[in-house]
Amino acid sequence: MTFTGAIGAVCMFPLRAIIGISVALGIHPNVLTLIGVLINIVAAWALAVDSFVLAGVIMIVANIFDFIDGKVAHITGKQSEFGAFWDSTLDRFSDLALFTGLIWLYAERGSNGYVLIATLALIFSIMTSYARARAECLIDKCKVGFMERPERIVLFMIGAFTDRMAGVLWVLLVLSIITVSNRIHYTYLALNKKPLPTGVFARFFFWRDERATVPYDIWVAAILAFVWLVPPDWIQDPAASGMGLLGYLMN
Repeated sequence: MTFTGAIGAVCMFPLRAIIGISVALGIHPNVLTLIGVLINIVAAWALAVDSFVLAGVIMIVANIFDFIDGKVAHITGKQSEFGAFWDSTLDRFSDLALFTGLIWLYAERGSNGYVLIATLALIFSIMTSYARARAECLIDKCKVGFMERPERIVLFMIGAFTDRMAGVLWVLLVLSIITVSNRIHYTYLALNKKPLPTGVFARFFFWRDERATVPYDIWVAAILAFVWLVPPDWIQDPAASGMGLLGYLMN
């Protein structure tokens, strides 16, 4: 049992009860998906007005619905191609809403640097999903790269609860760029029937390890350390911290 695996196992206890209630009430999984998106829009509003802790709580509620819709569909036998399309499409609306809330906040604060960073993180996060969807029209599977939607949502929550959204945005941006590049290269290799490269760099770039594994835990620990070290005052005024993270650490 890894660290992330243990957290997942603990979280499943209340989720099983919520899934059971949803099944007993006969709530259609597509309705659960819609409810999750609407709640995430409220979370985006909370981010926009600088109520980060409230946004974190709302995101937890929203993503309970986002998680259980597929489980309820499986249990009730209501899985469908439209349901999968509906879920994937509304997930993009949730992502766009959360990033838009942050962009509004930084624009109100006059933090032009973080308006740009949040916008770029939004673009590459959406491209991460698009690259996989388009690739899987051509190849069997393109589930490579670390920064997938569950990681993005958890990072949003961490940034909201710890007031470390600056570090979260840097992680989202950099790892989303790597993930998009990863999927483009992987698709090229698969279409041309070329082998994947080997070595330490390839293990990092062509991320294929499952969640709740030791390599995944190492990645998570490194990300959390970086997020915690990035000073929260970067959000308010990137220039105010002098040399940025280096200056913060040296002081």
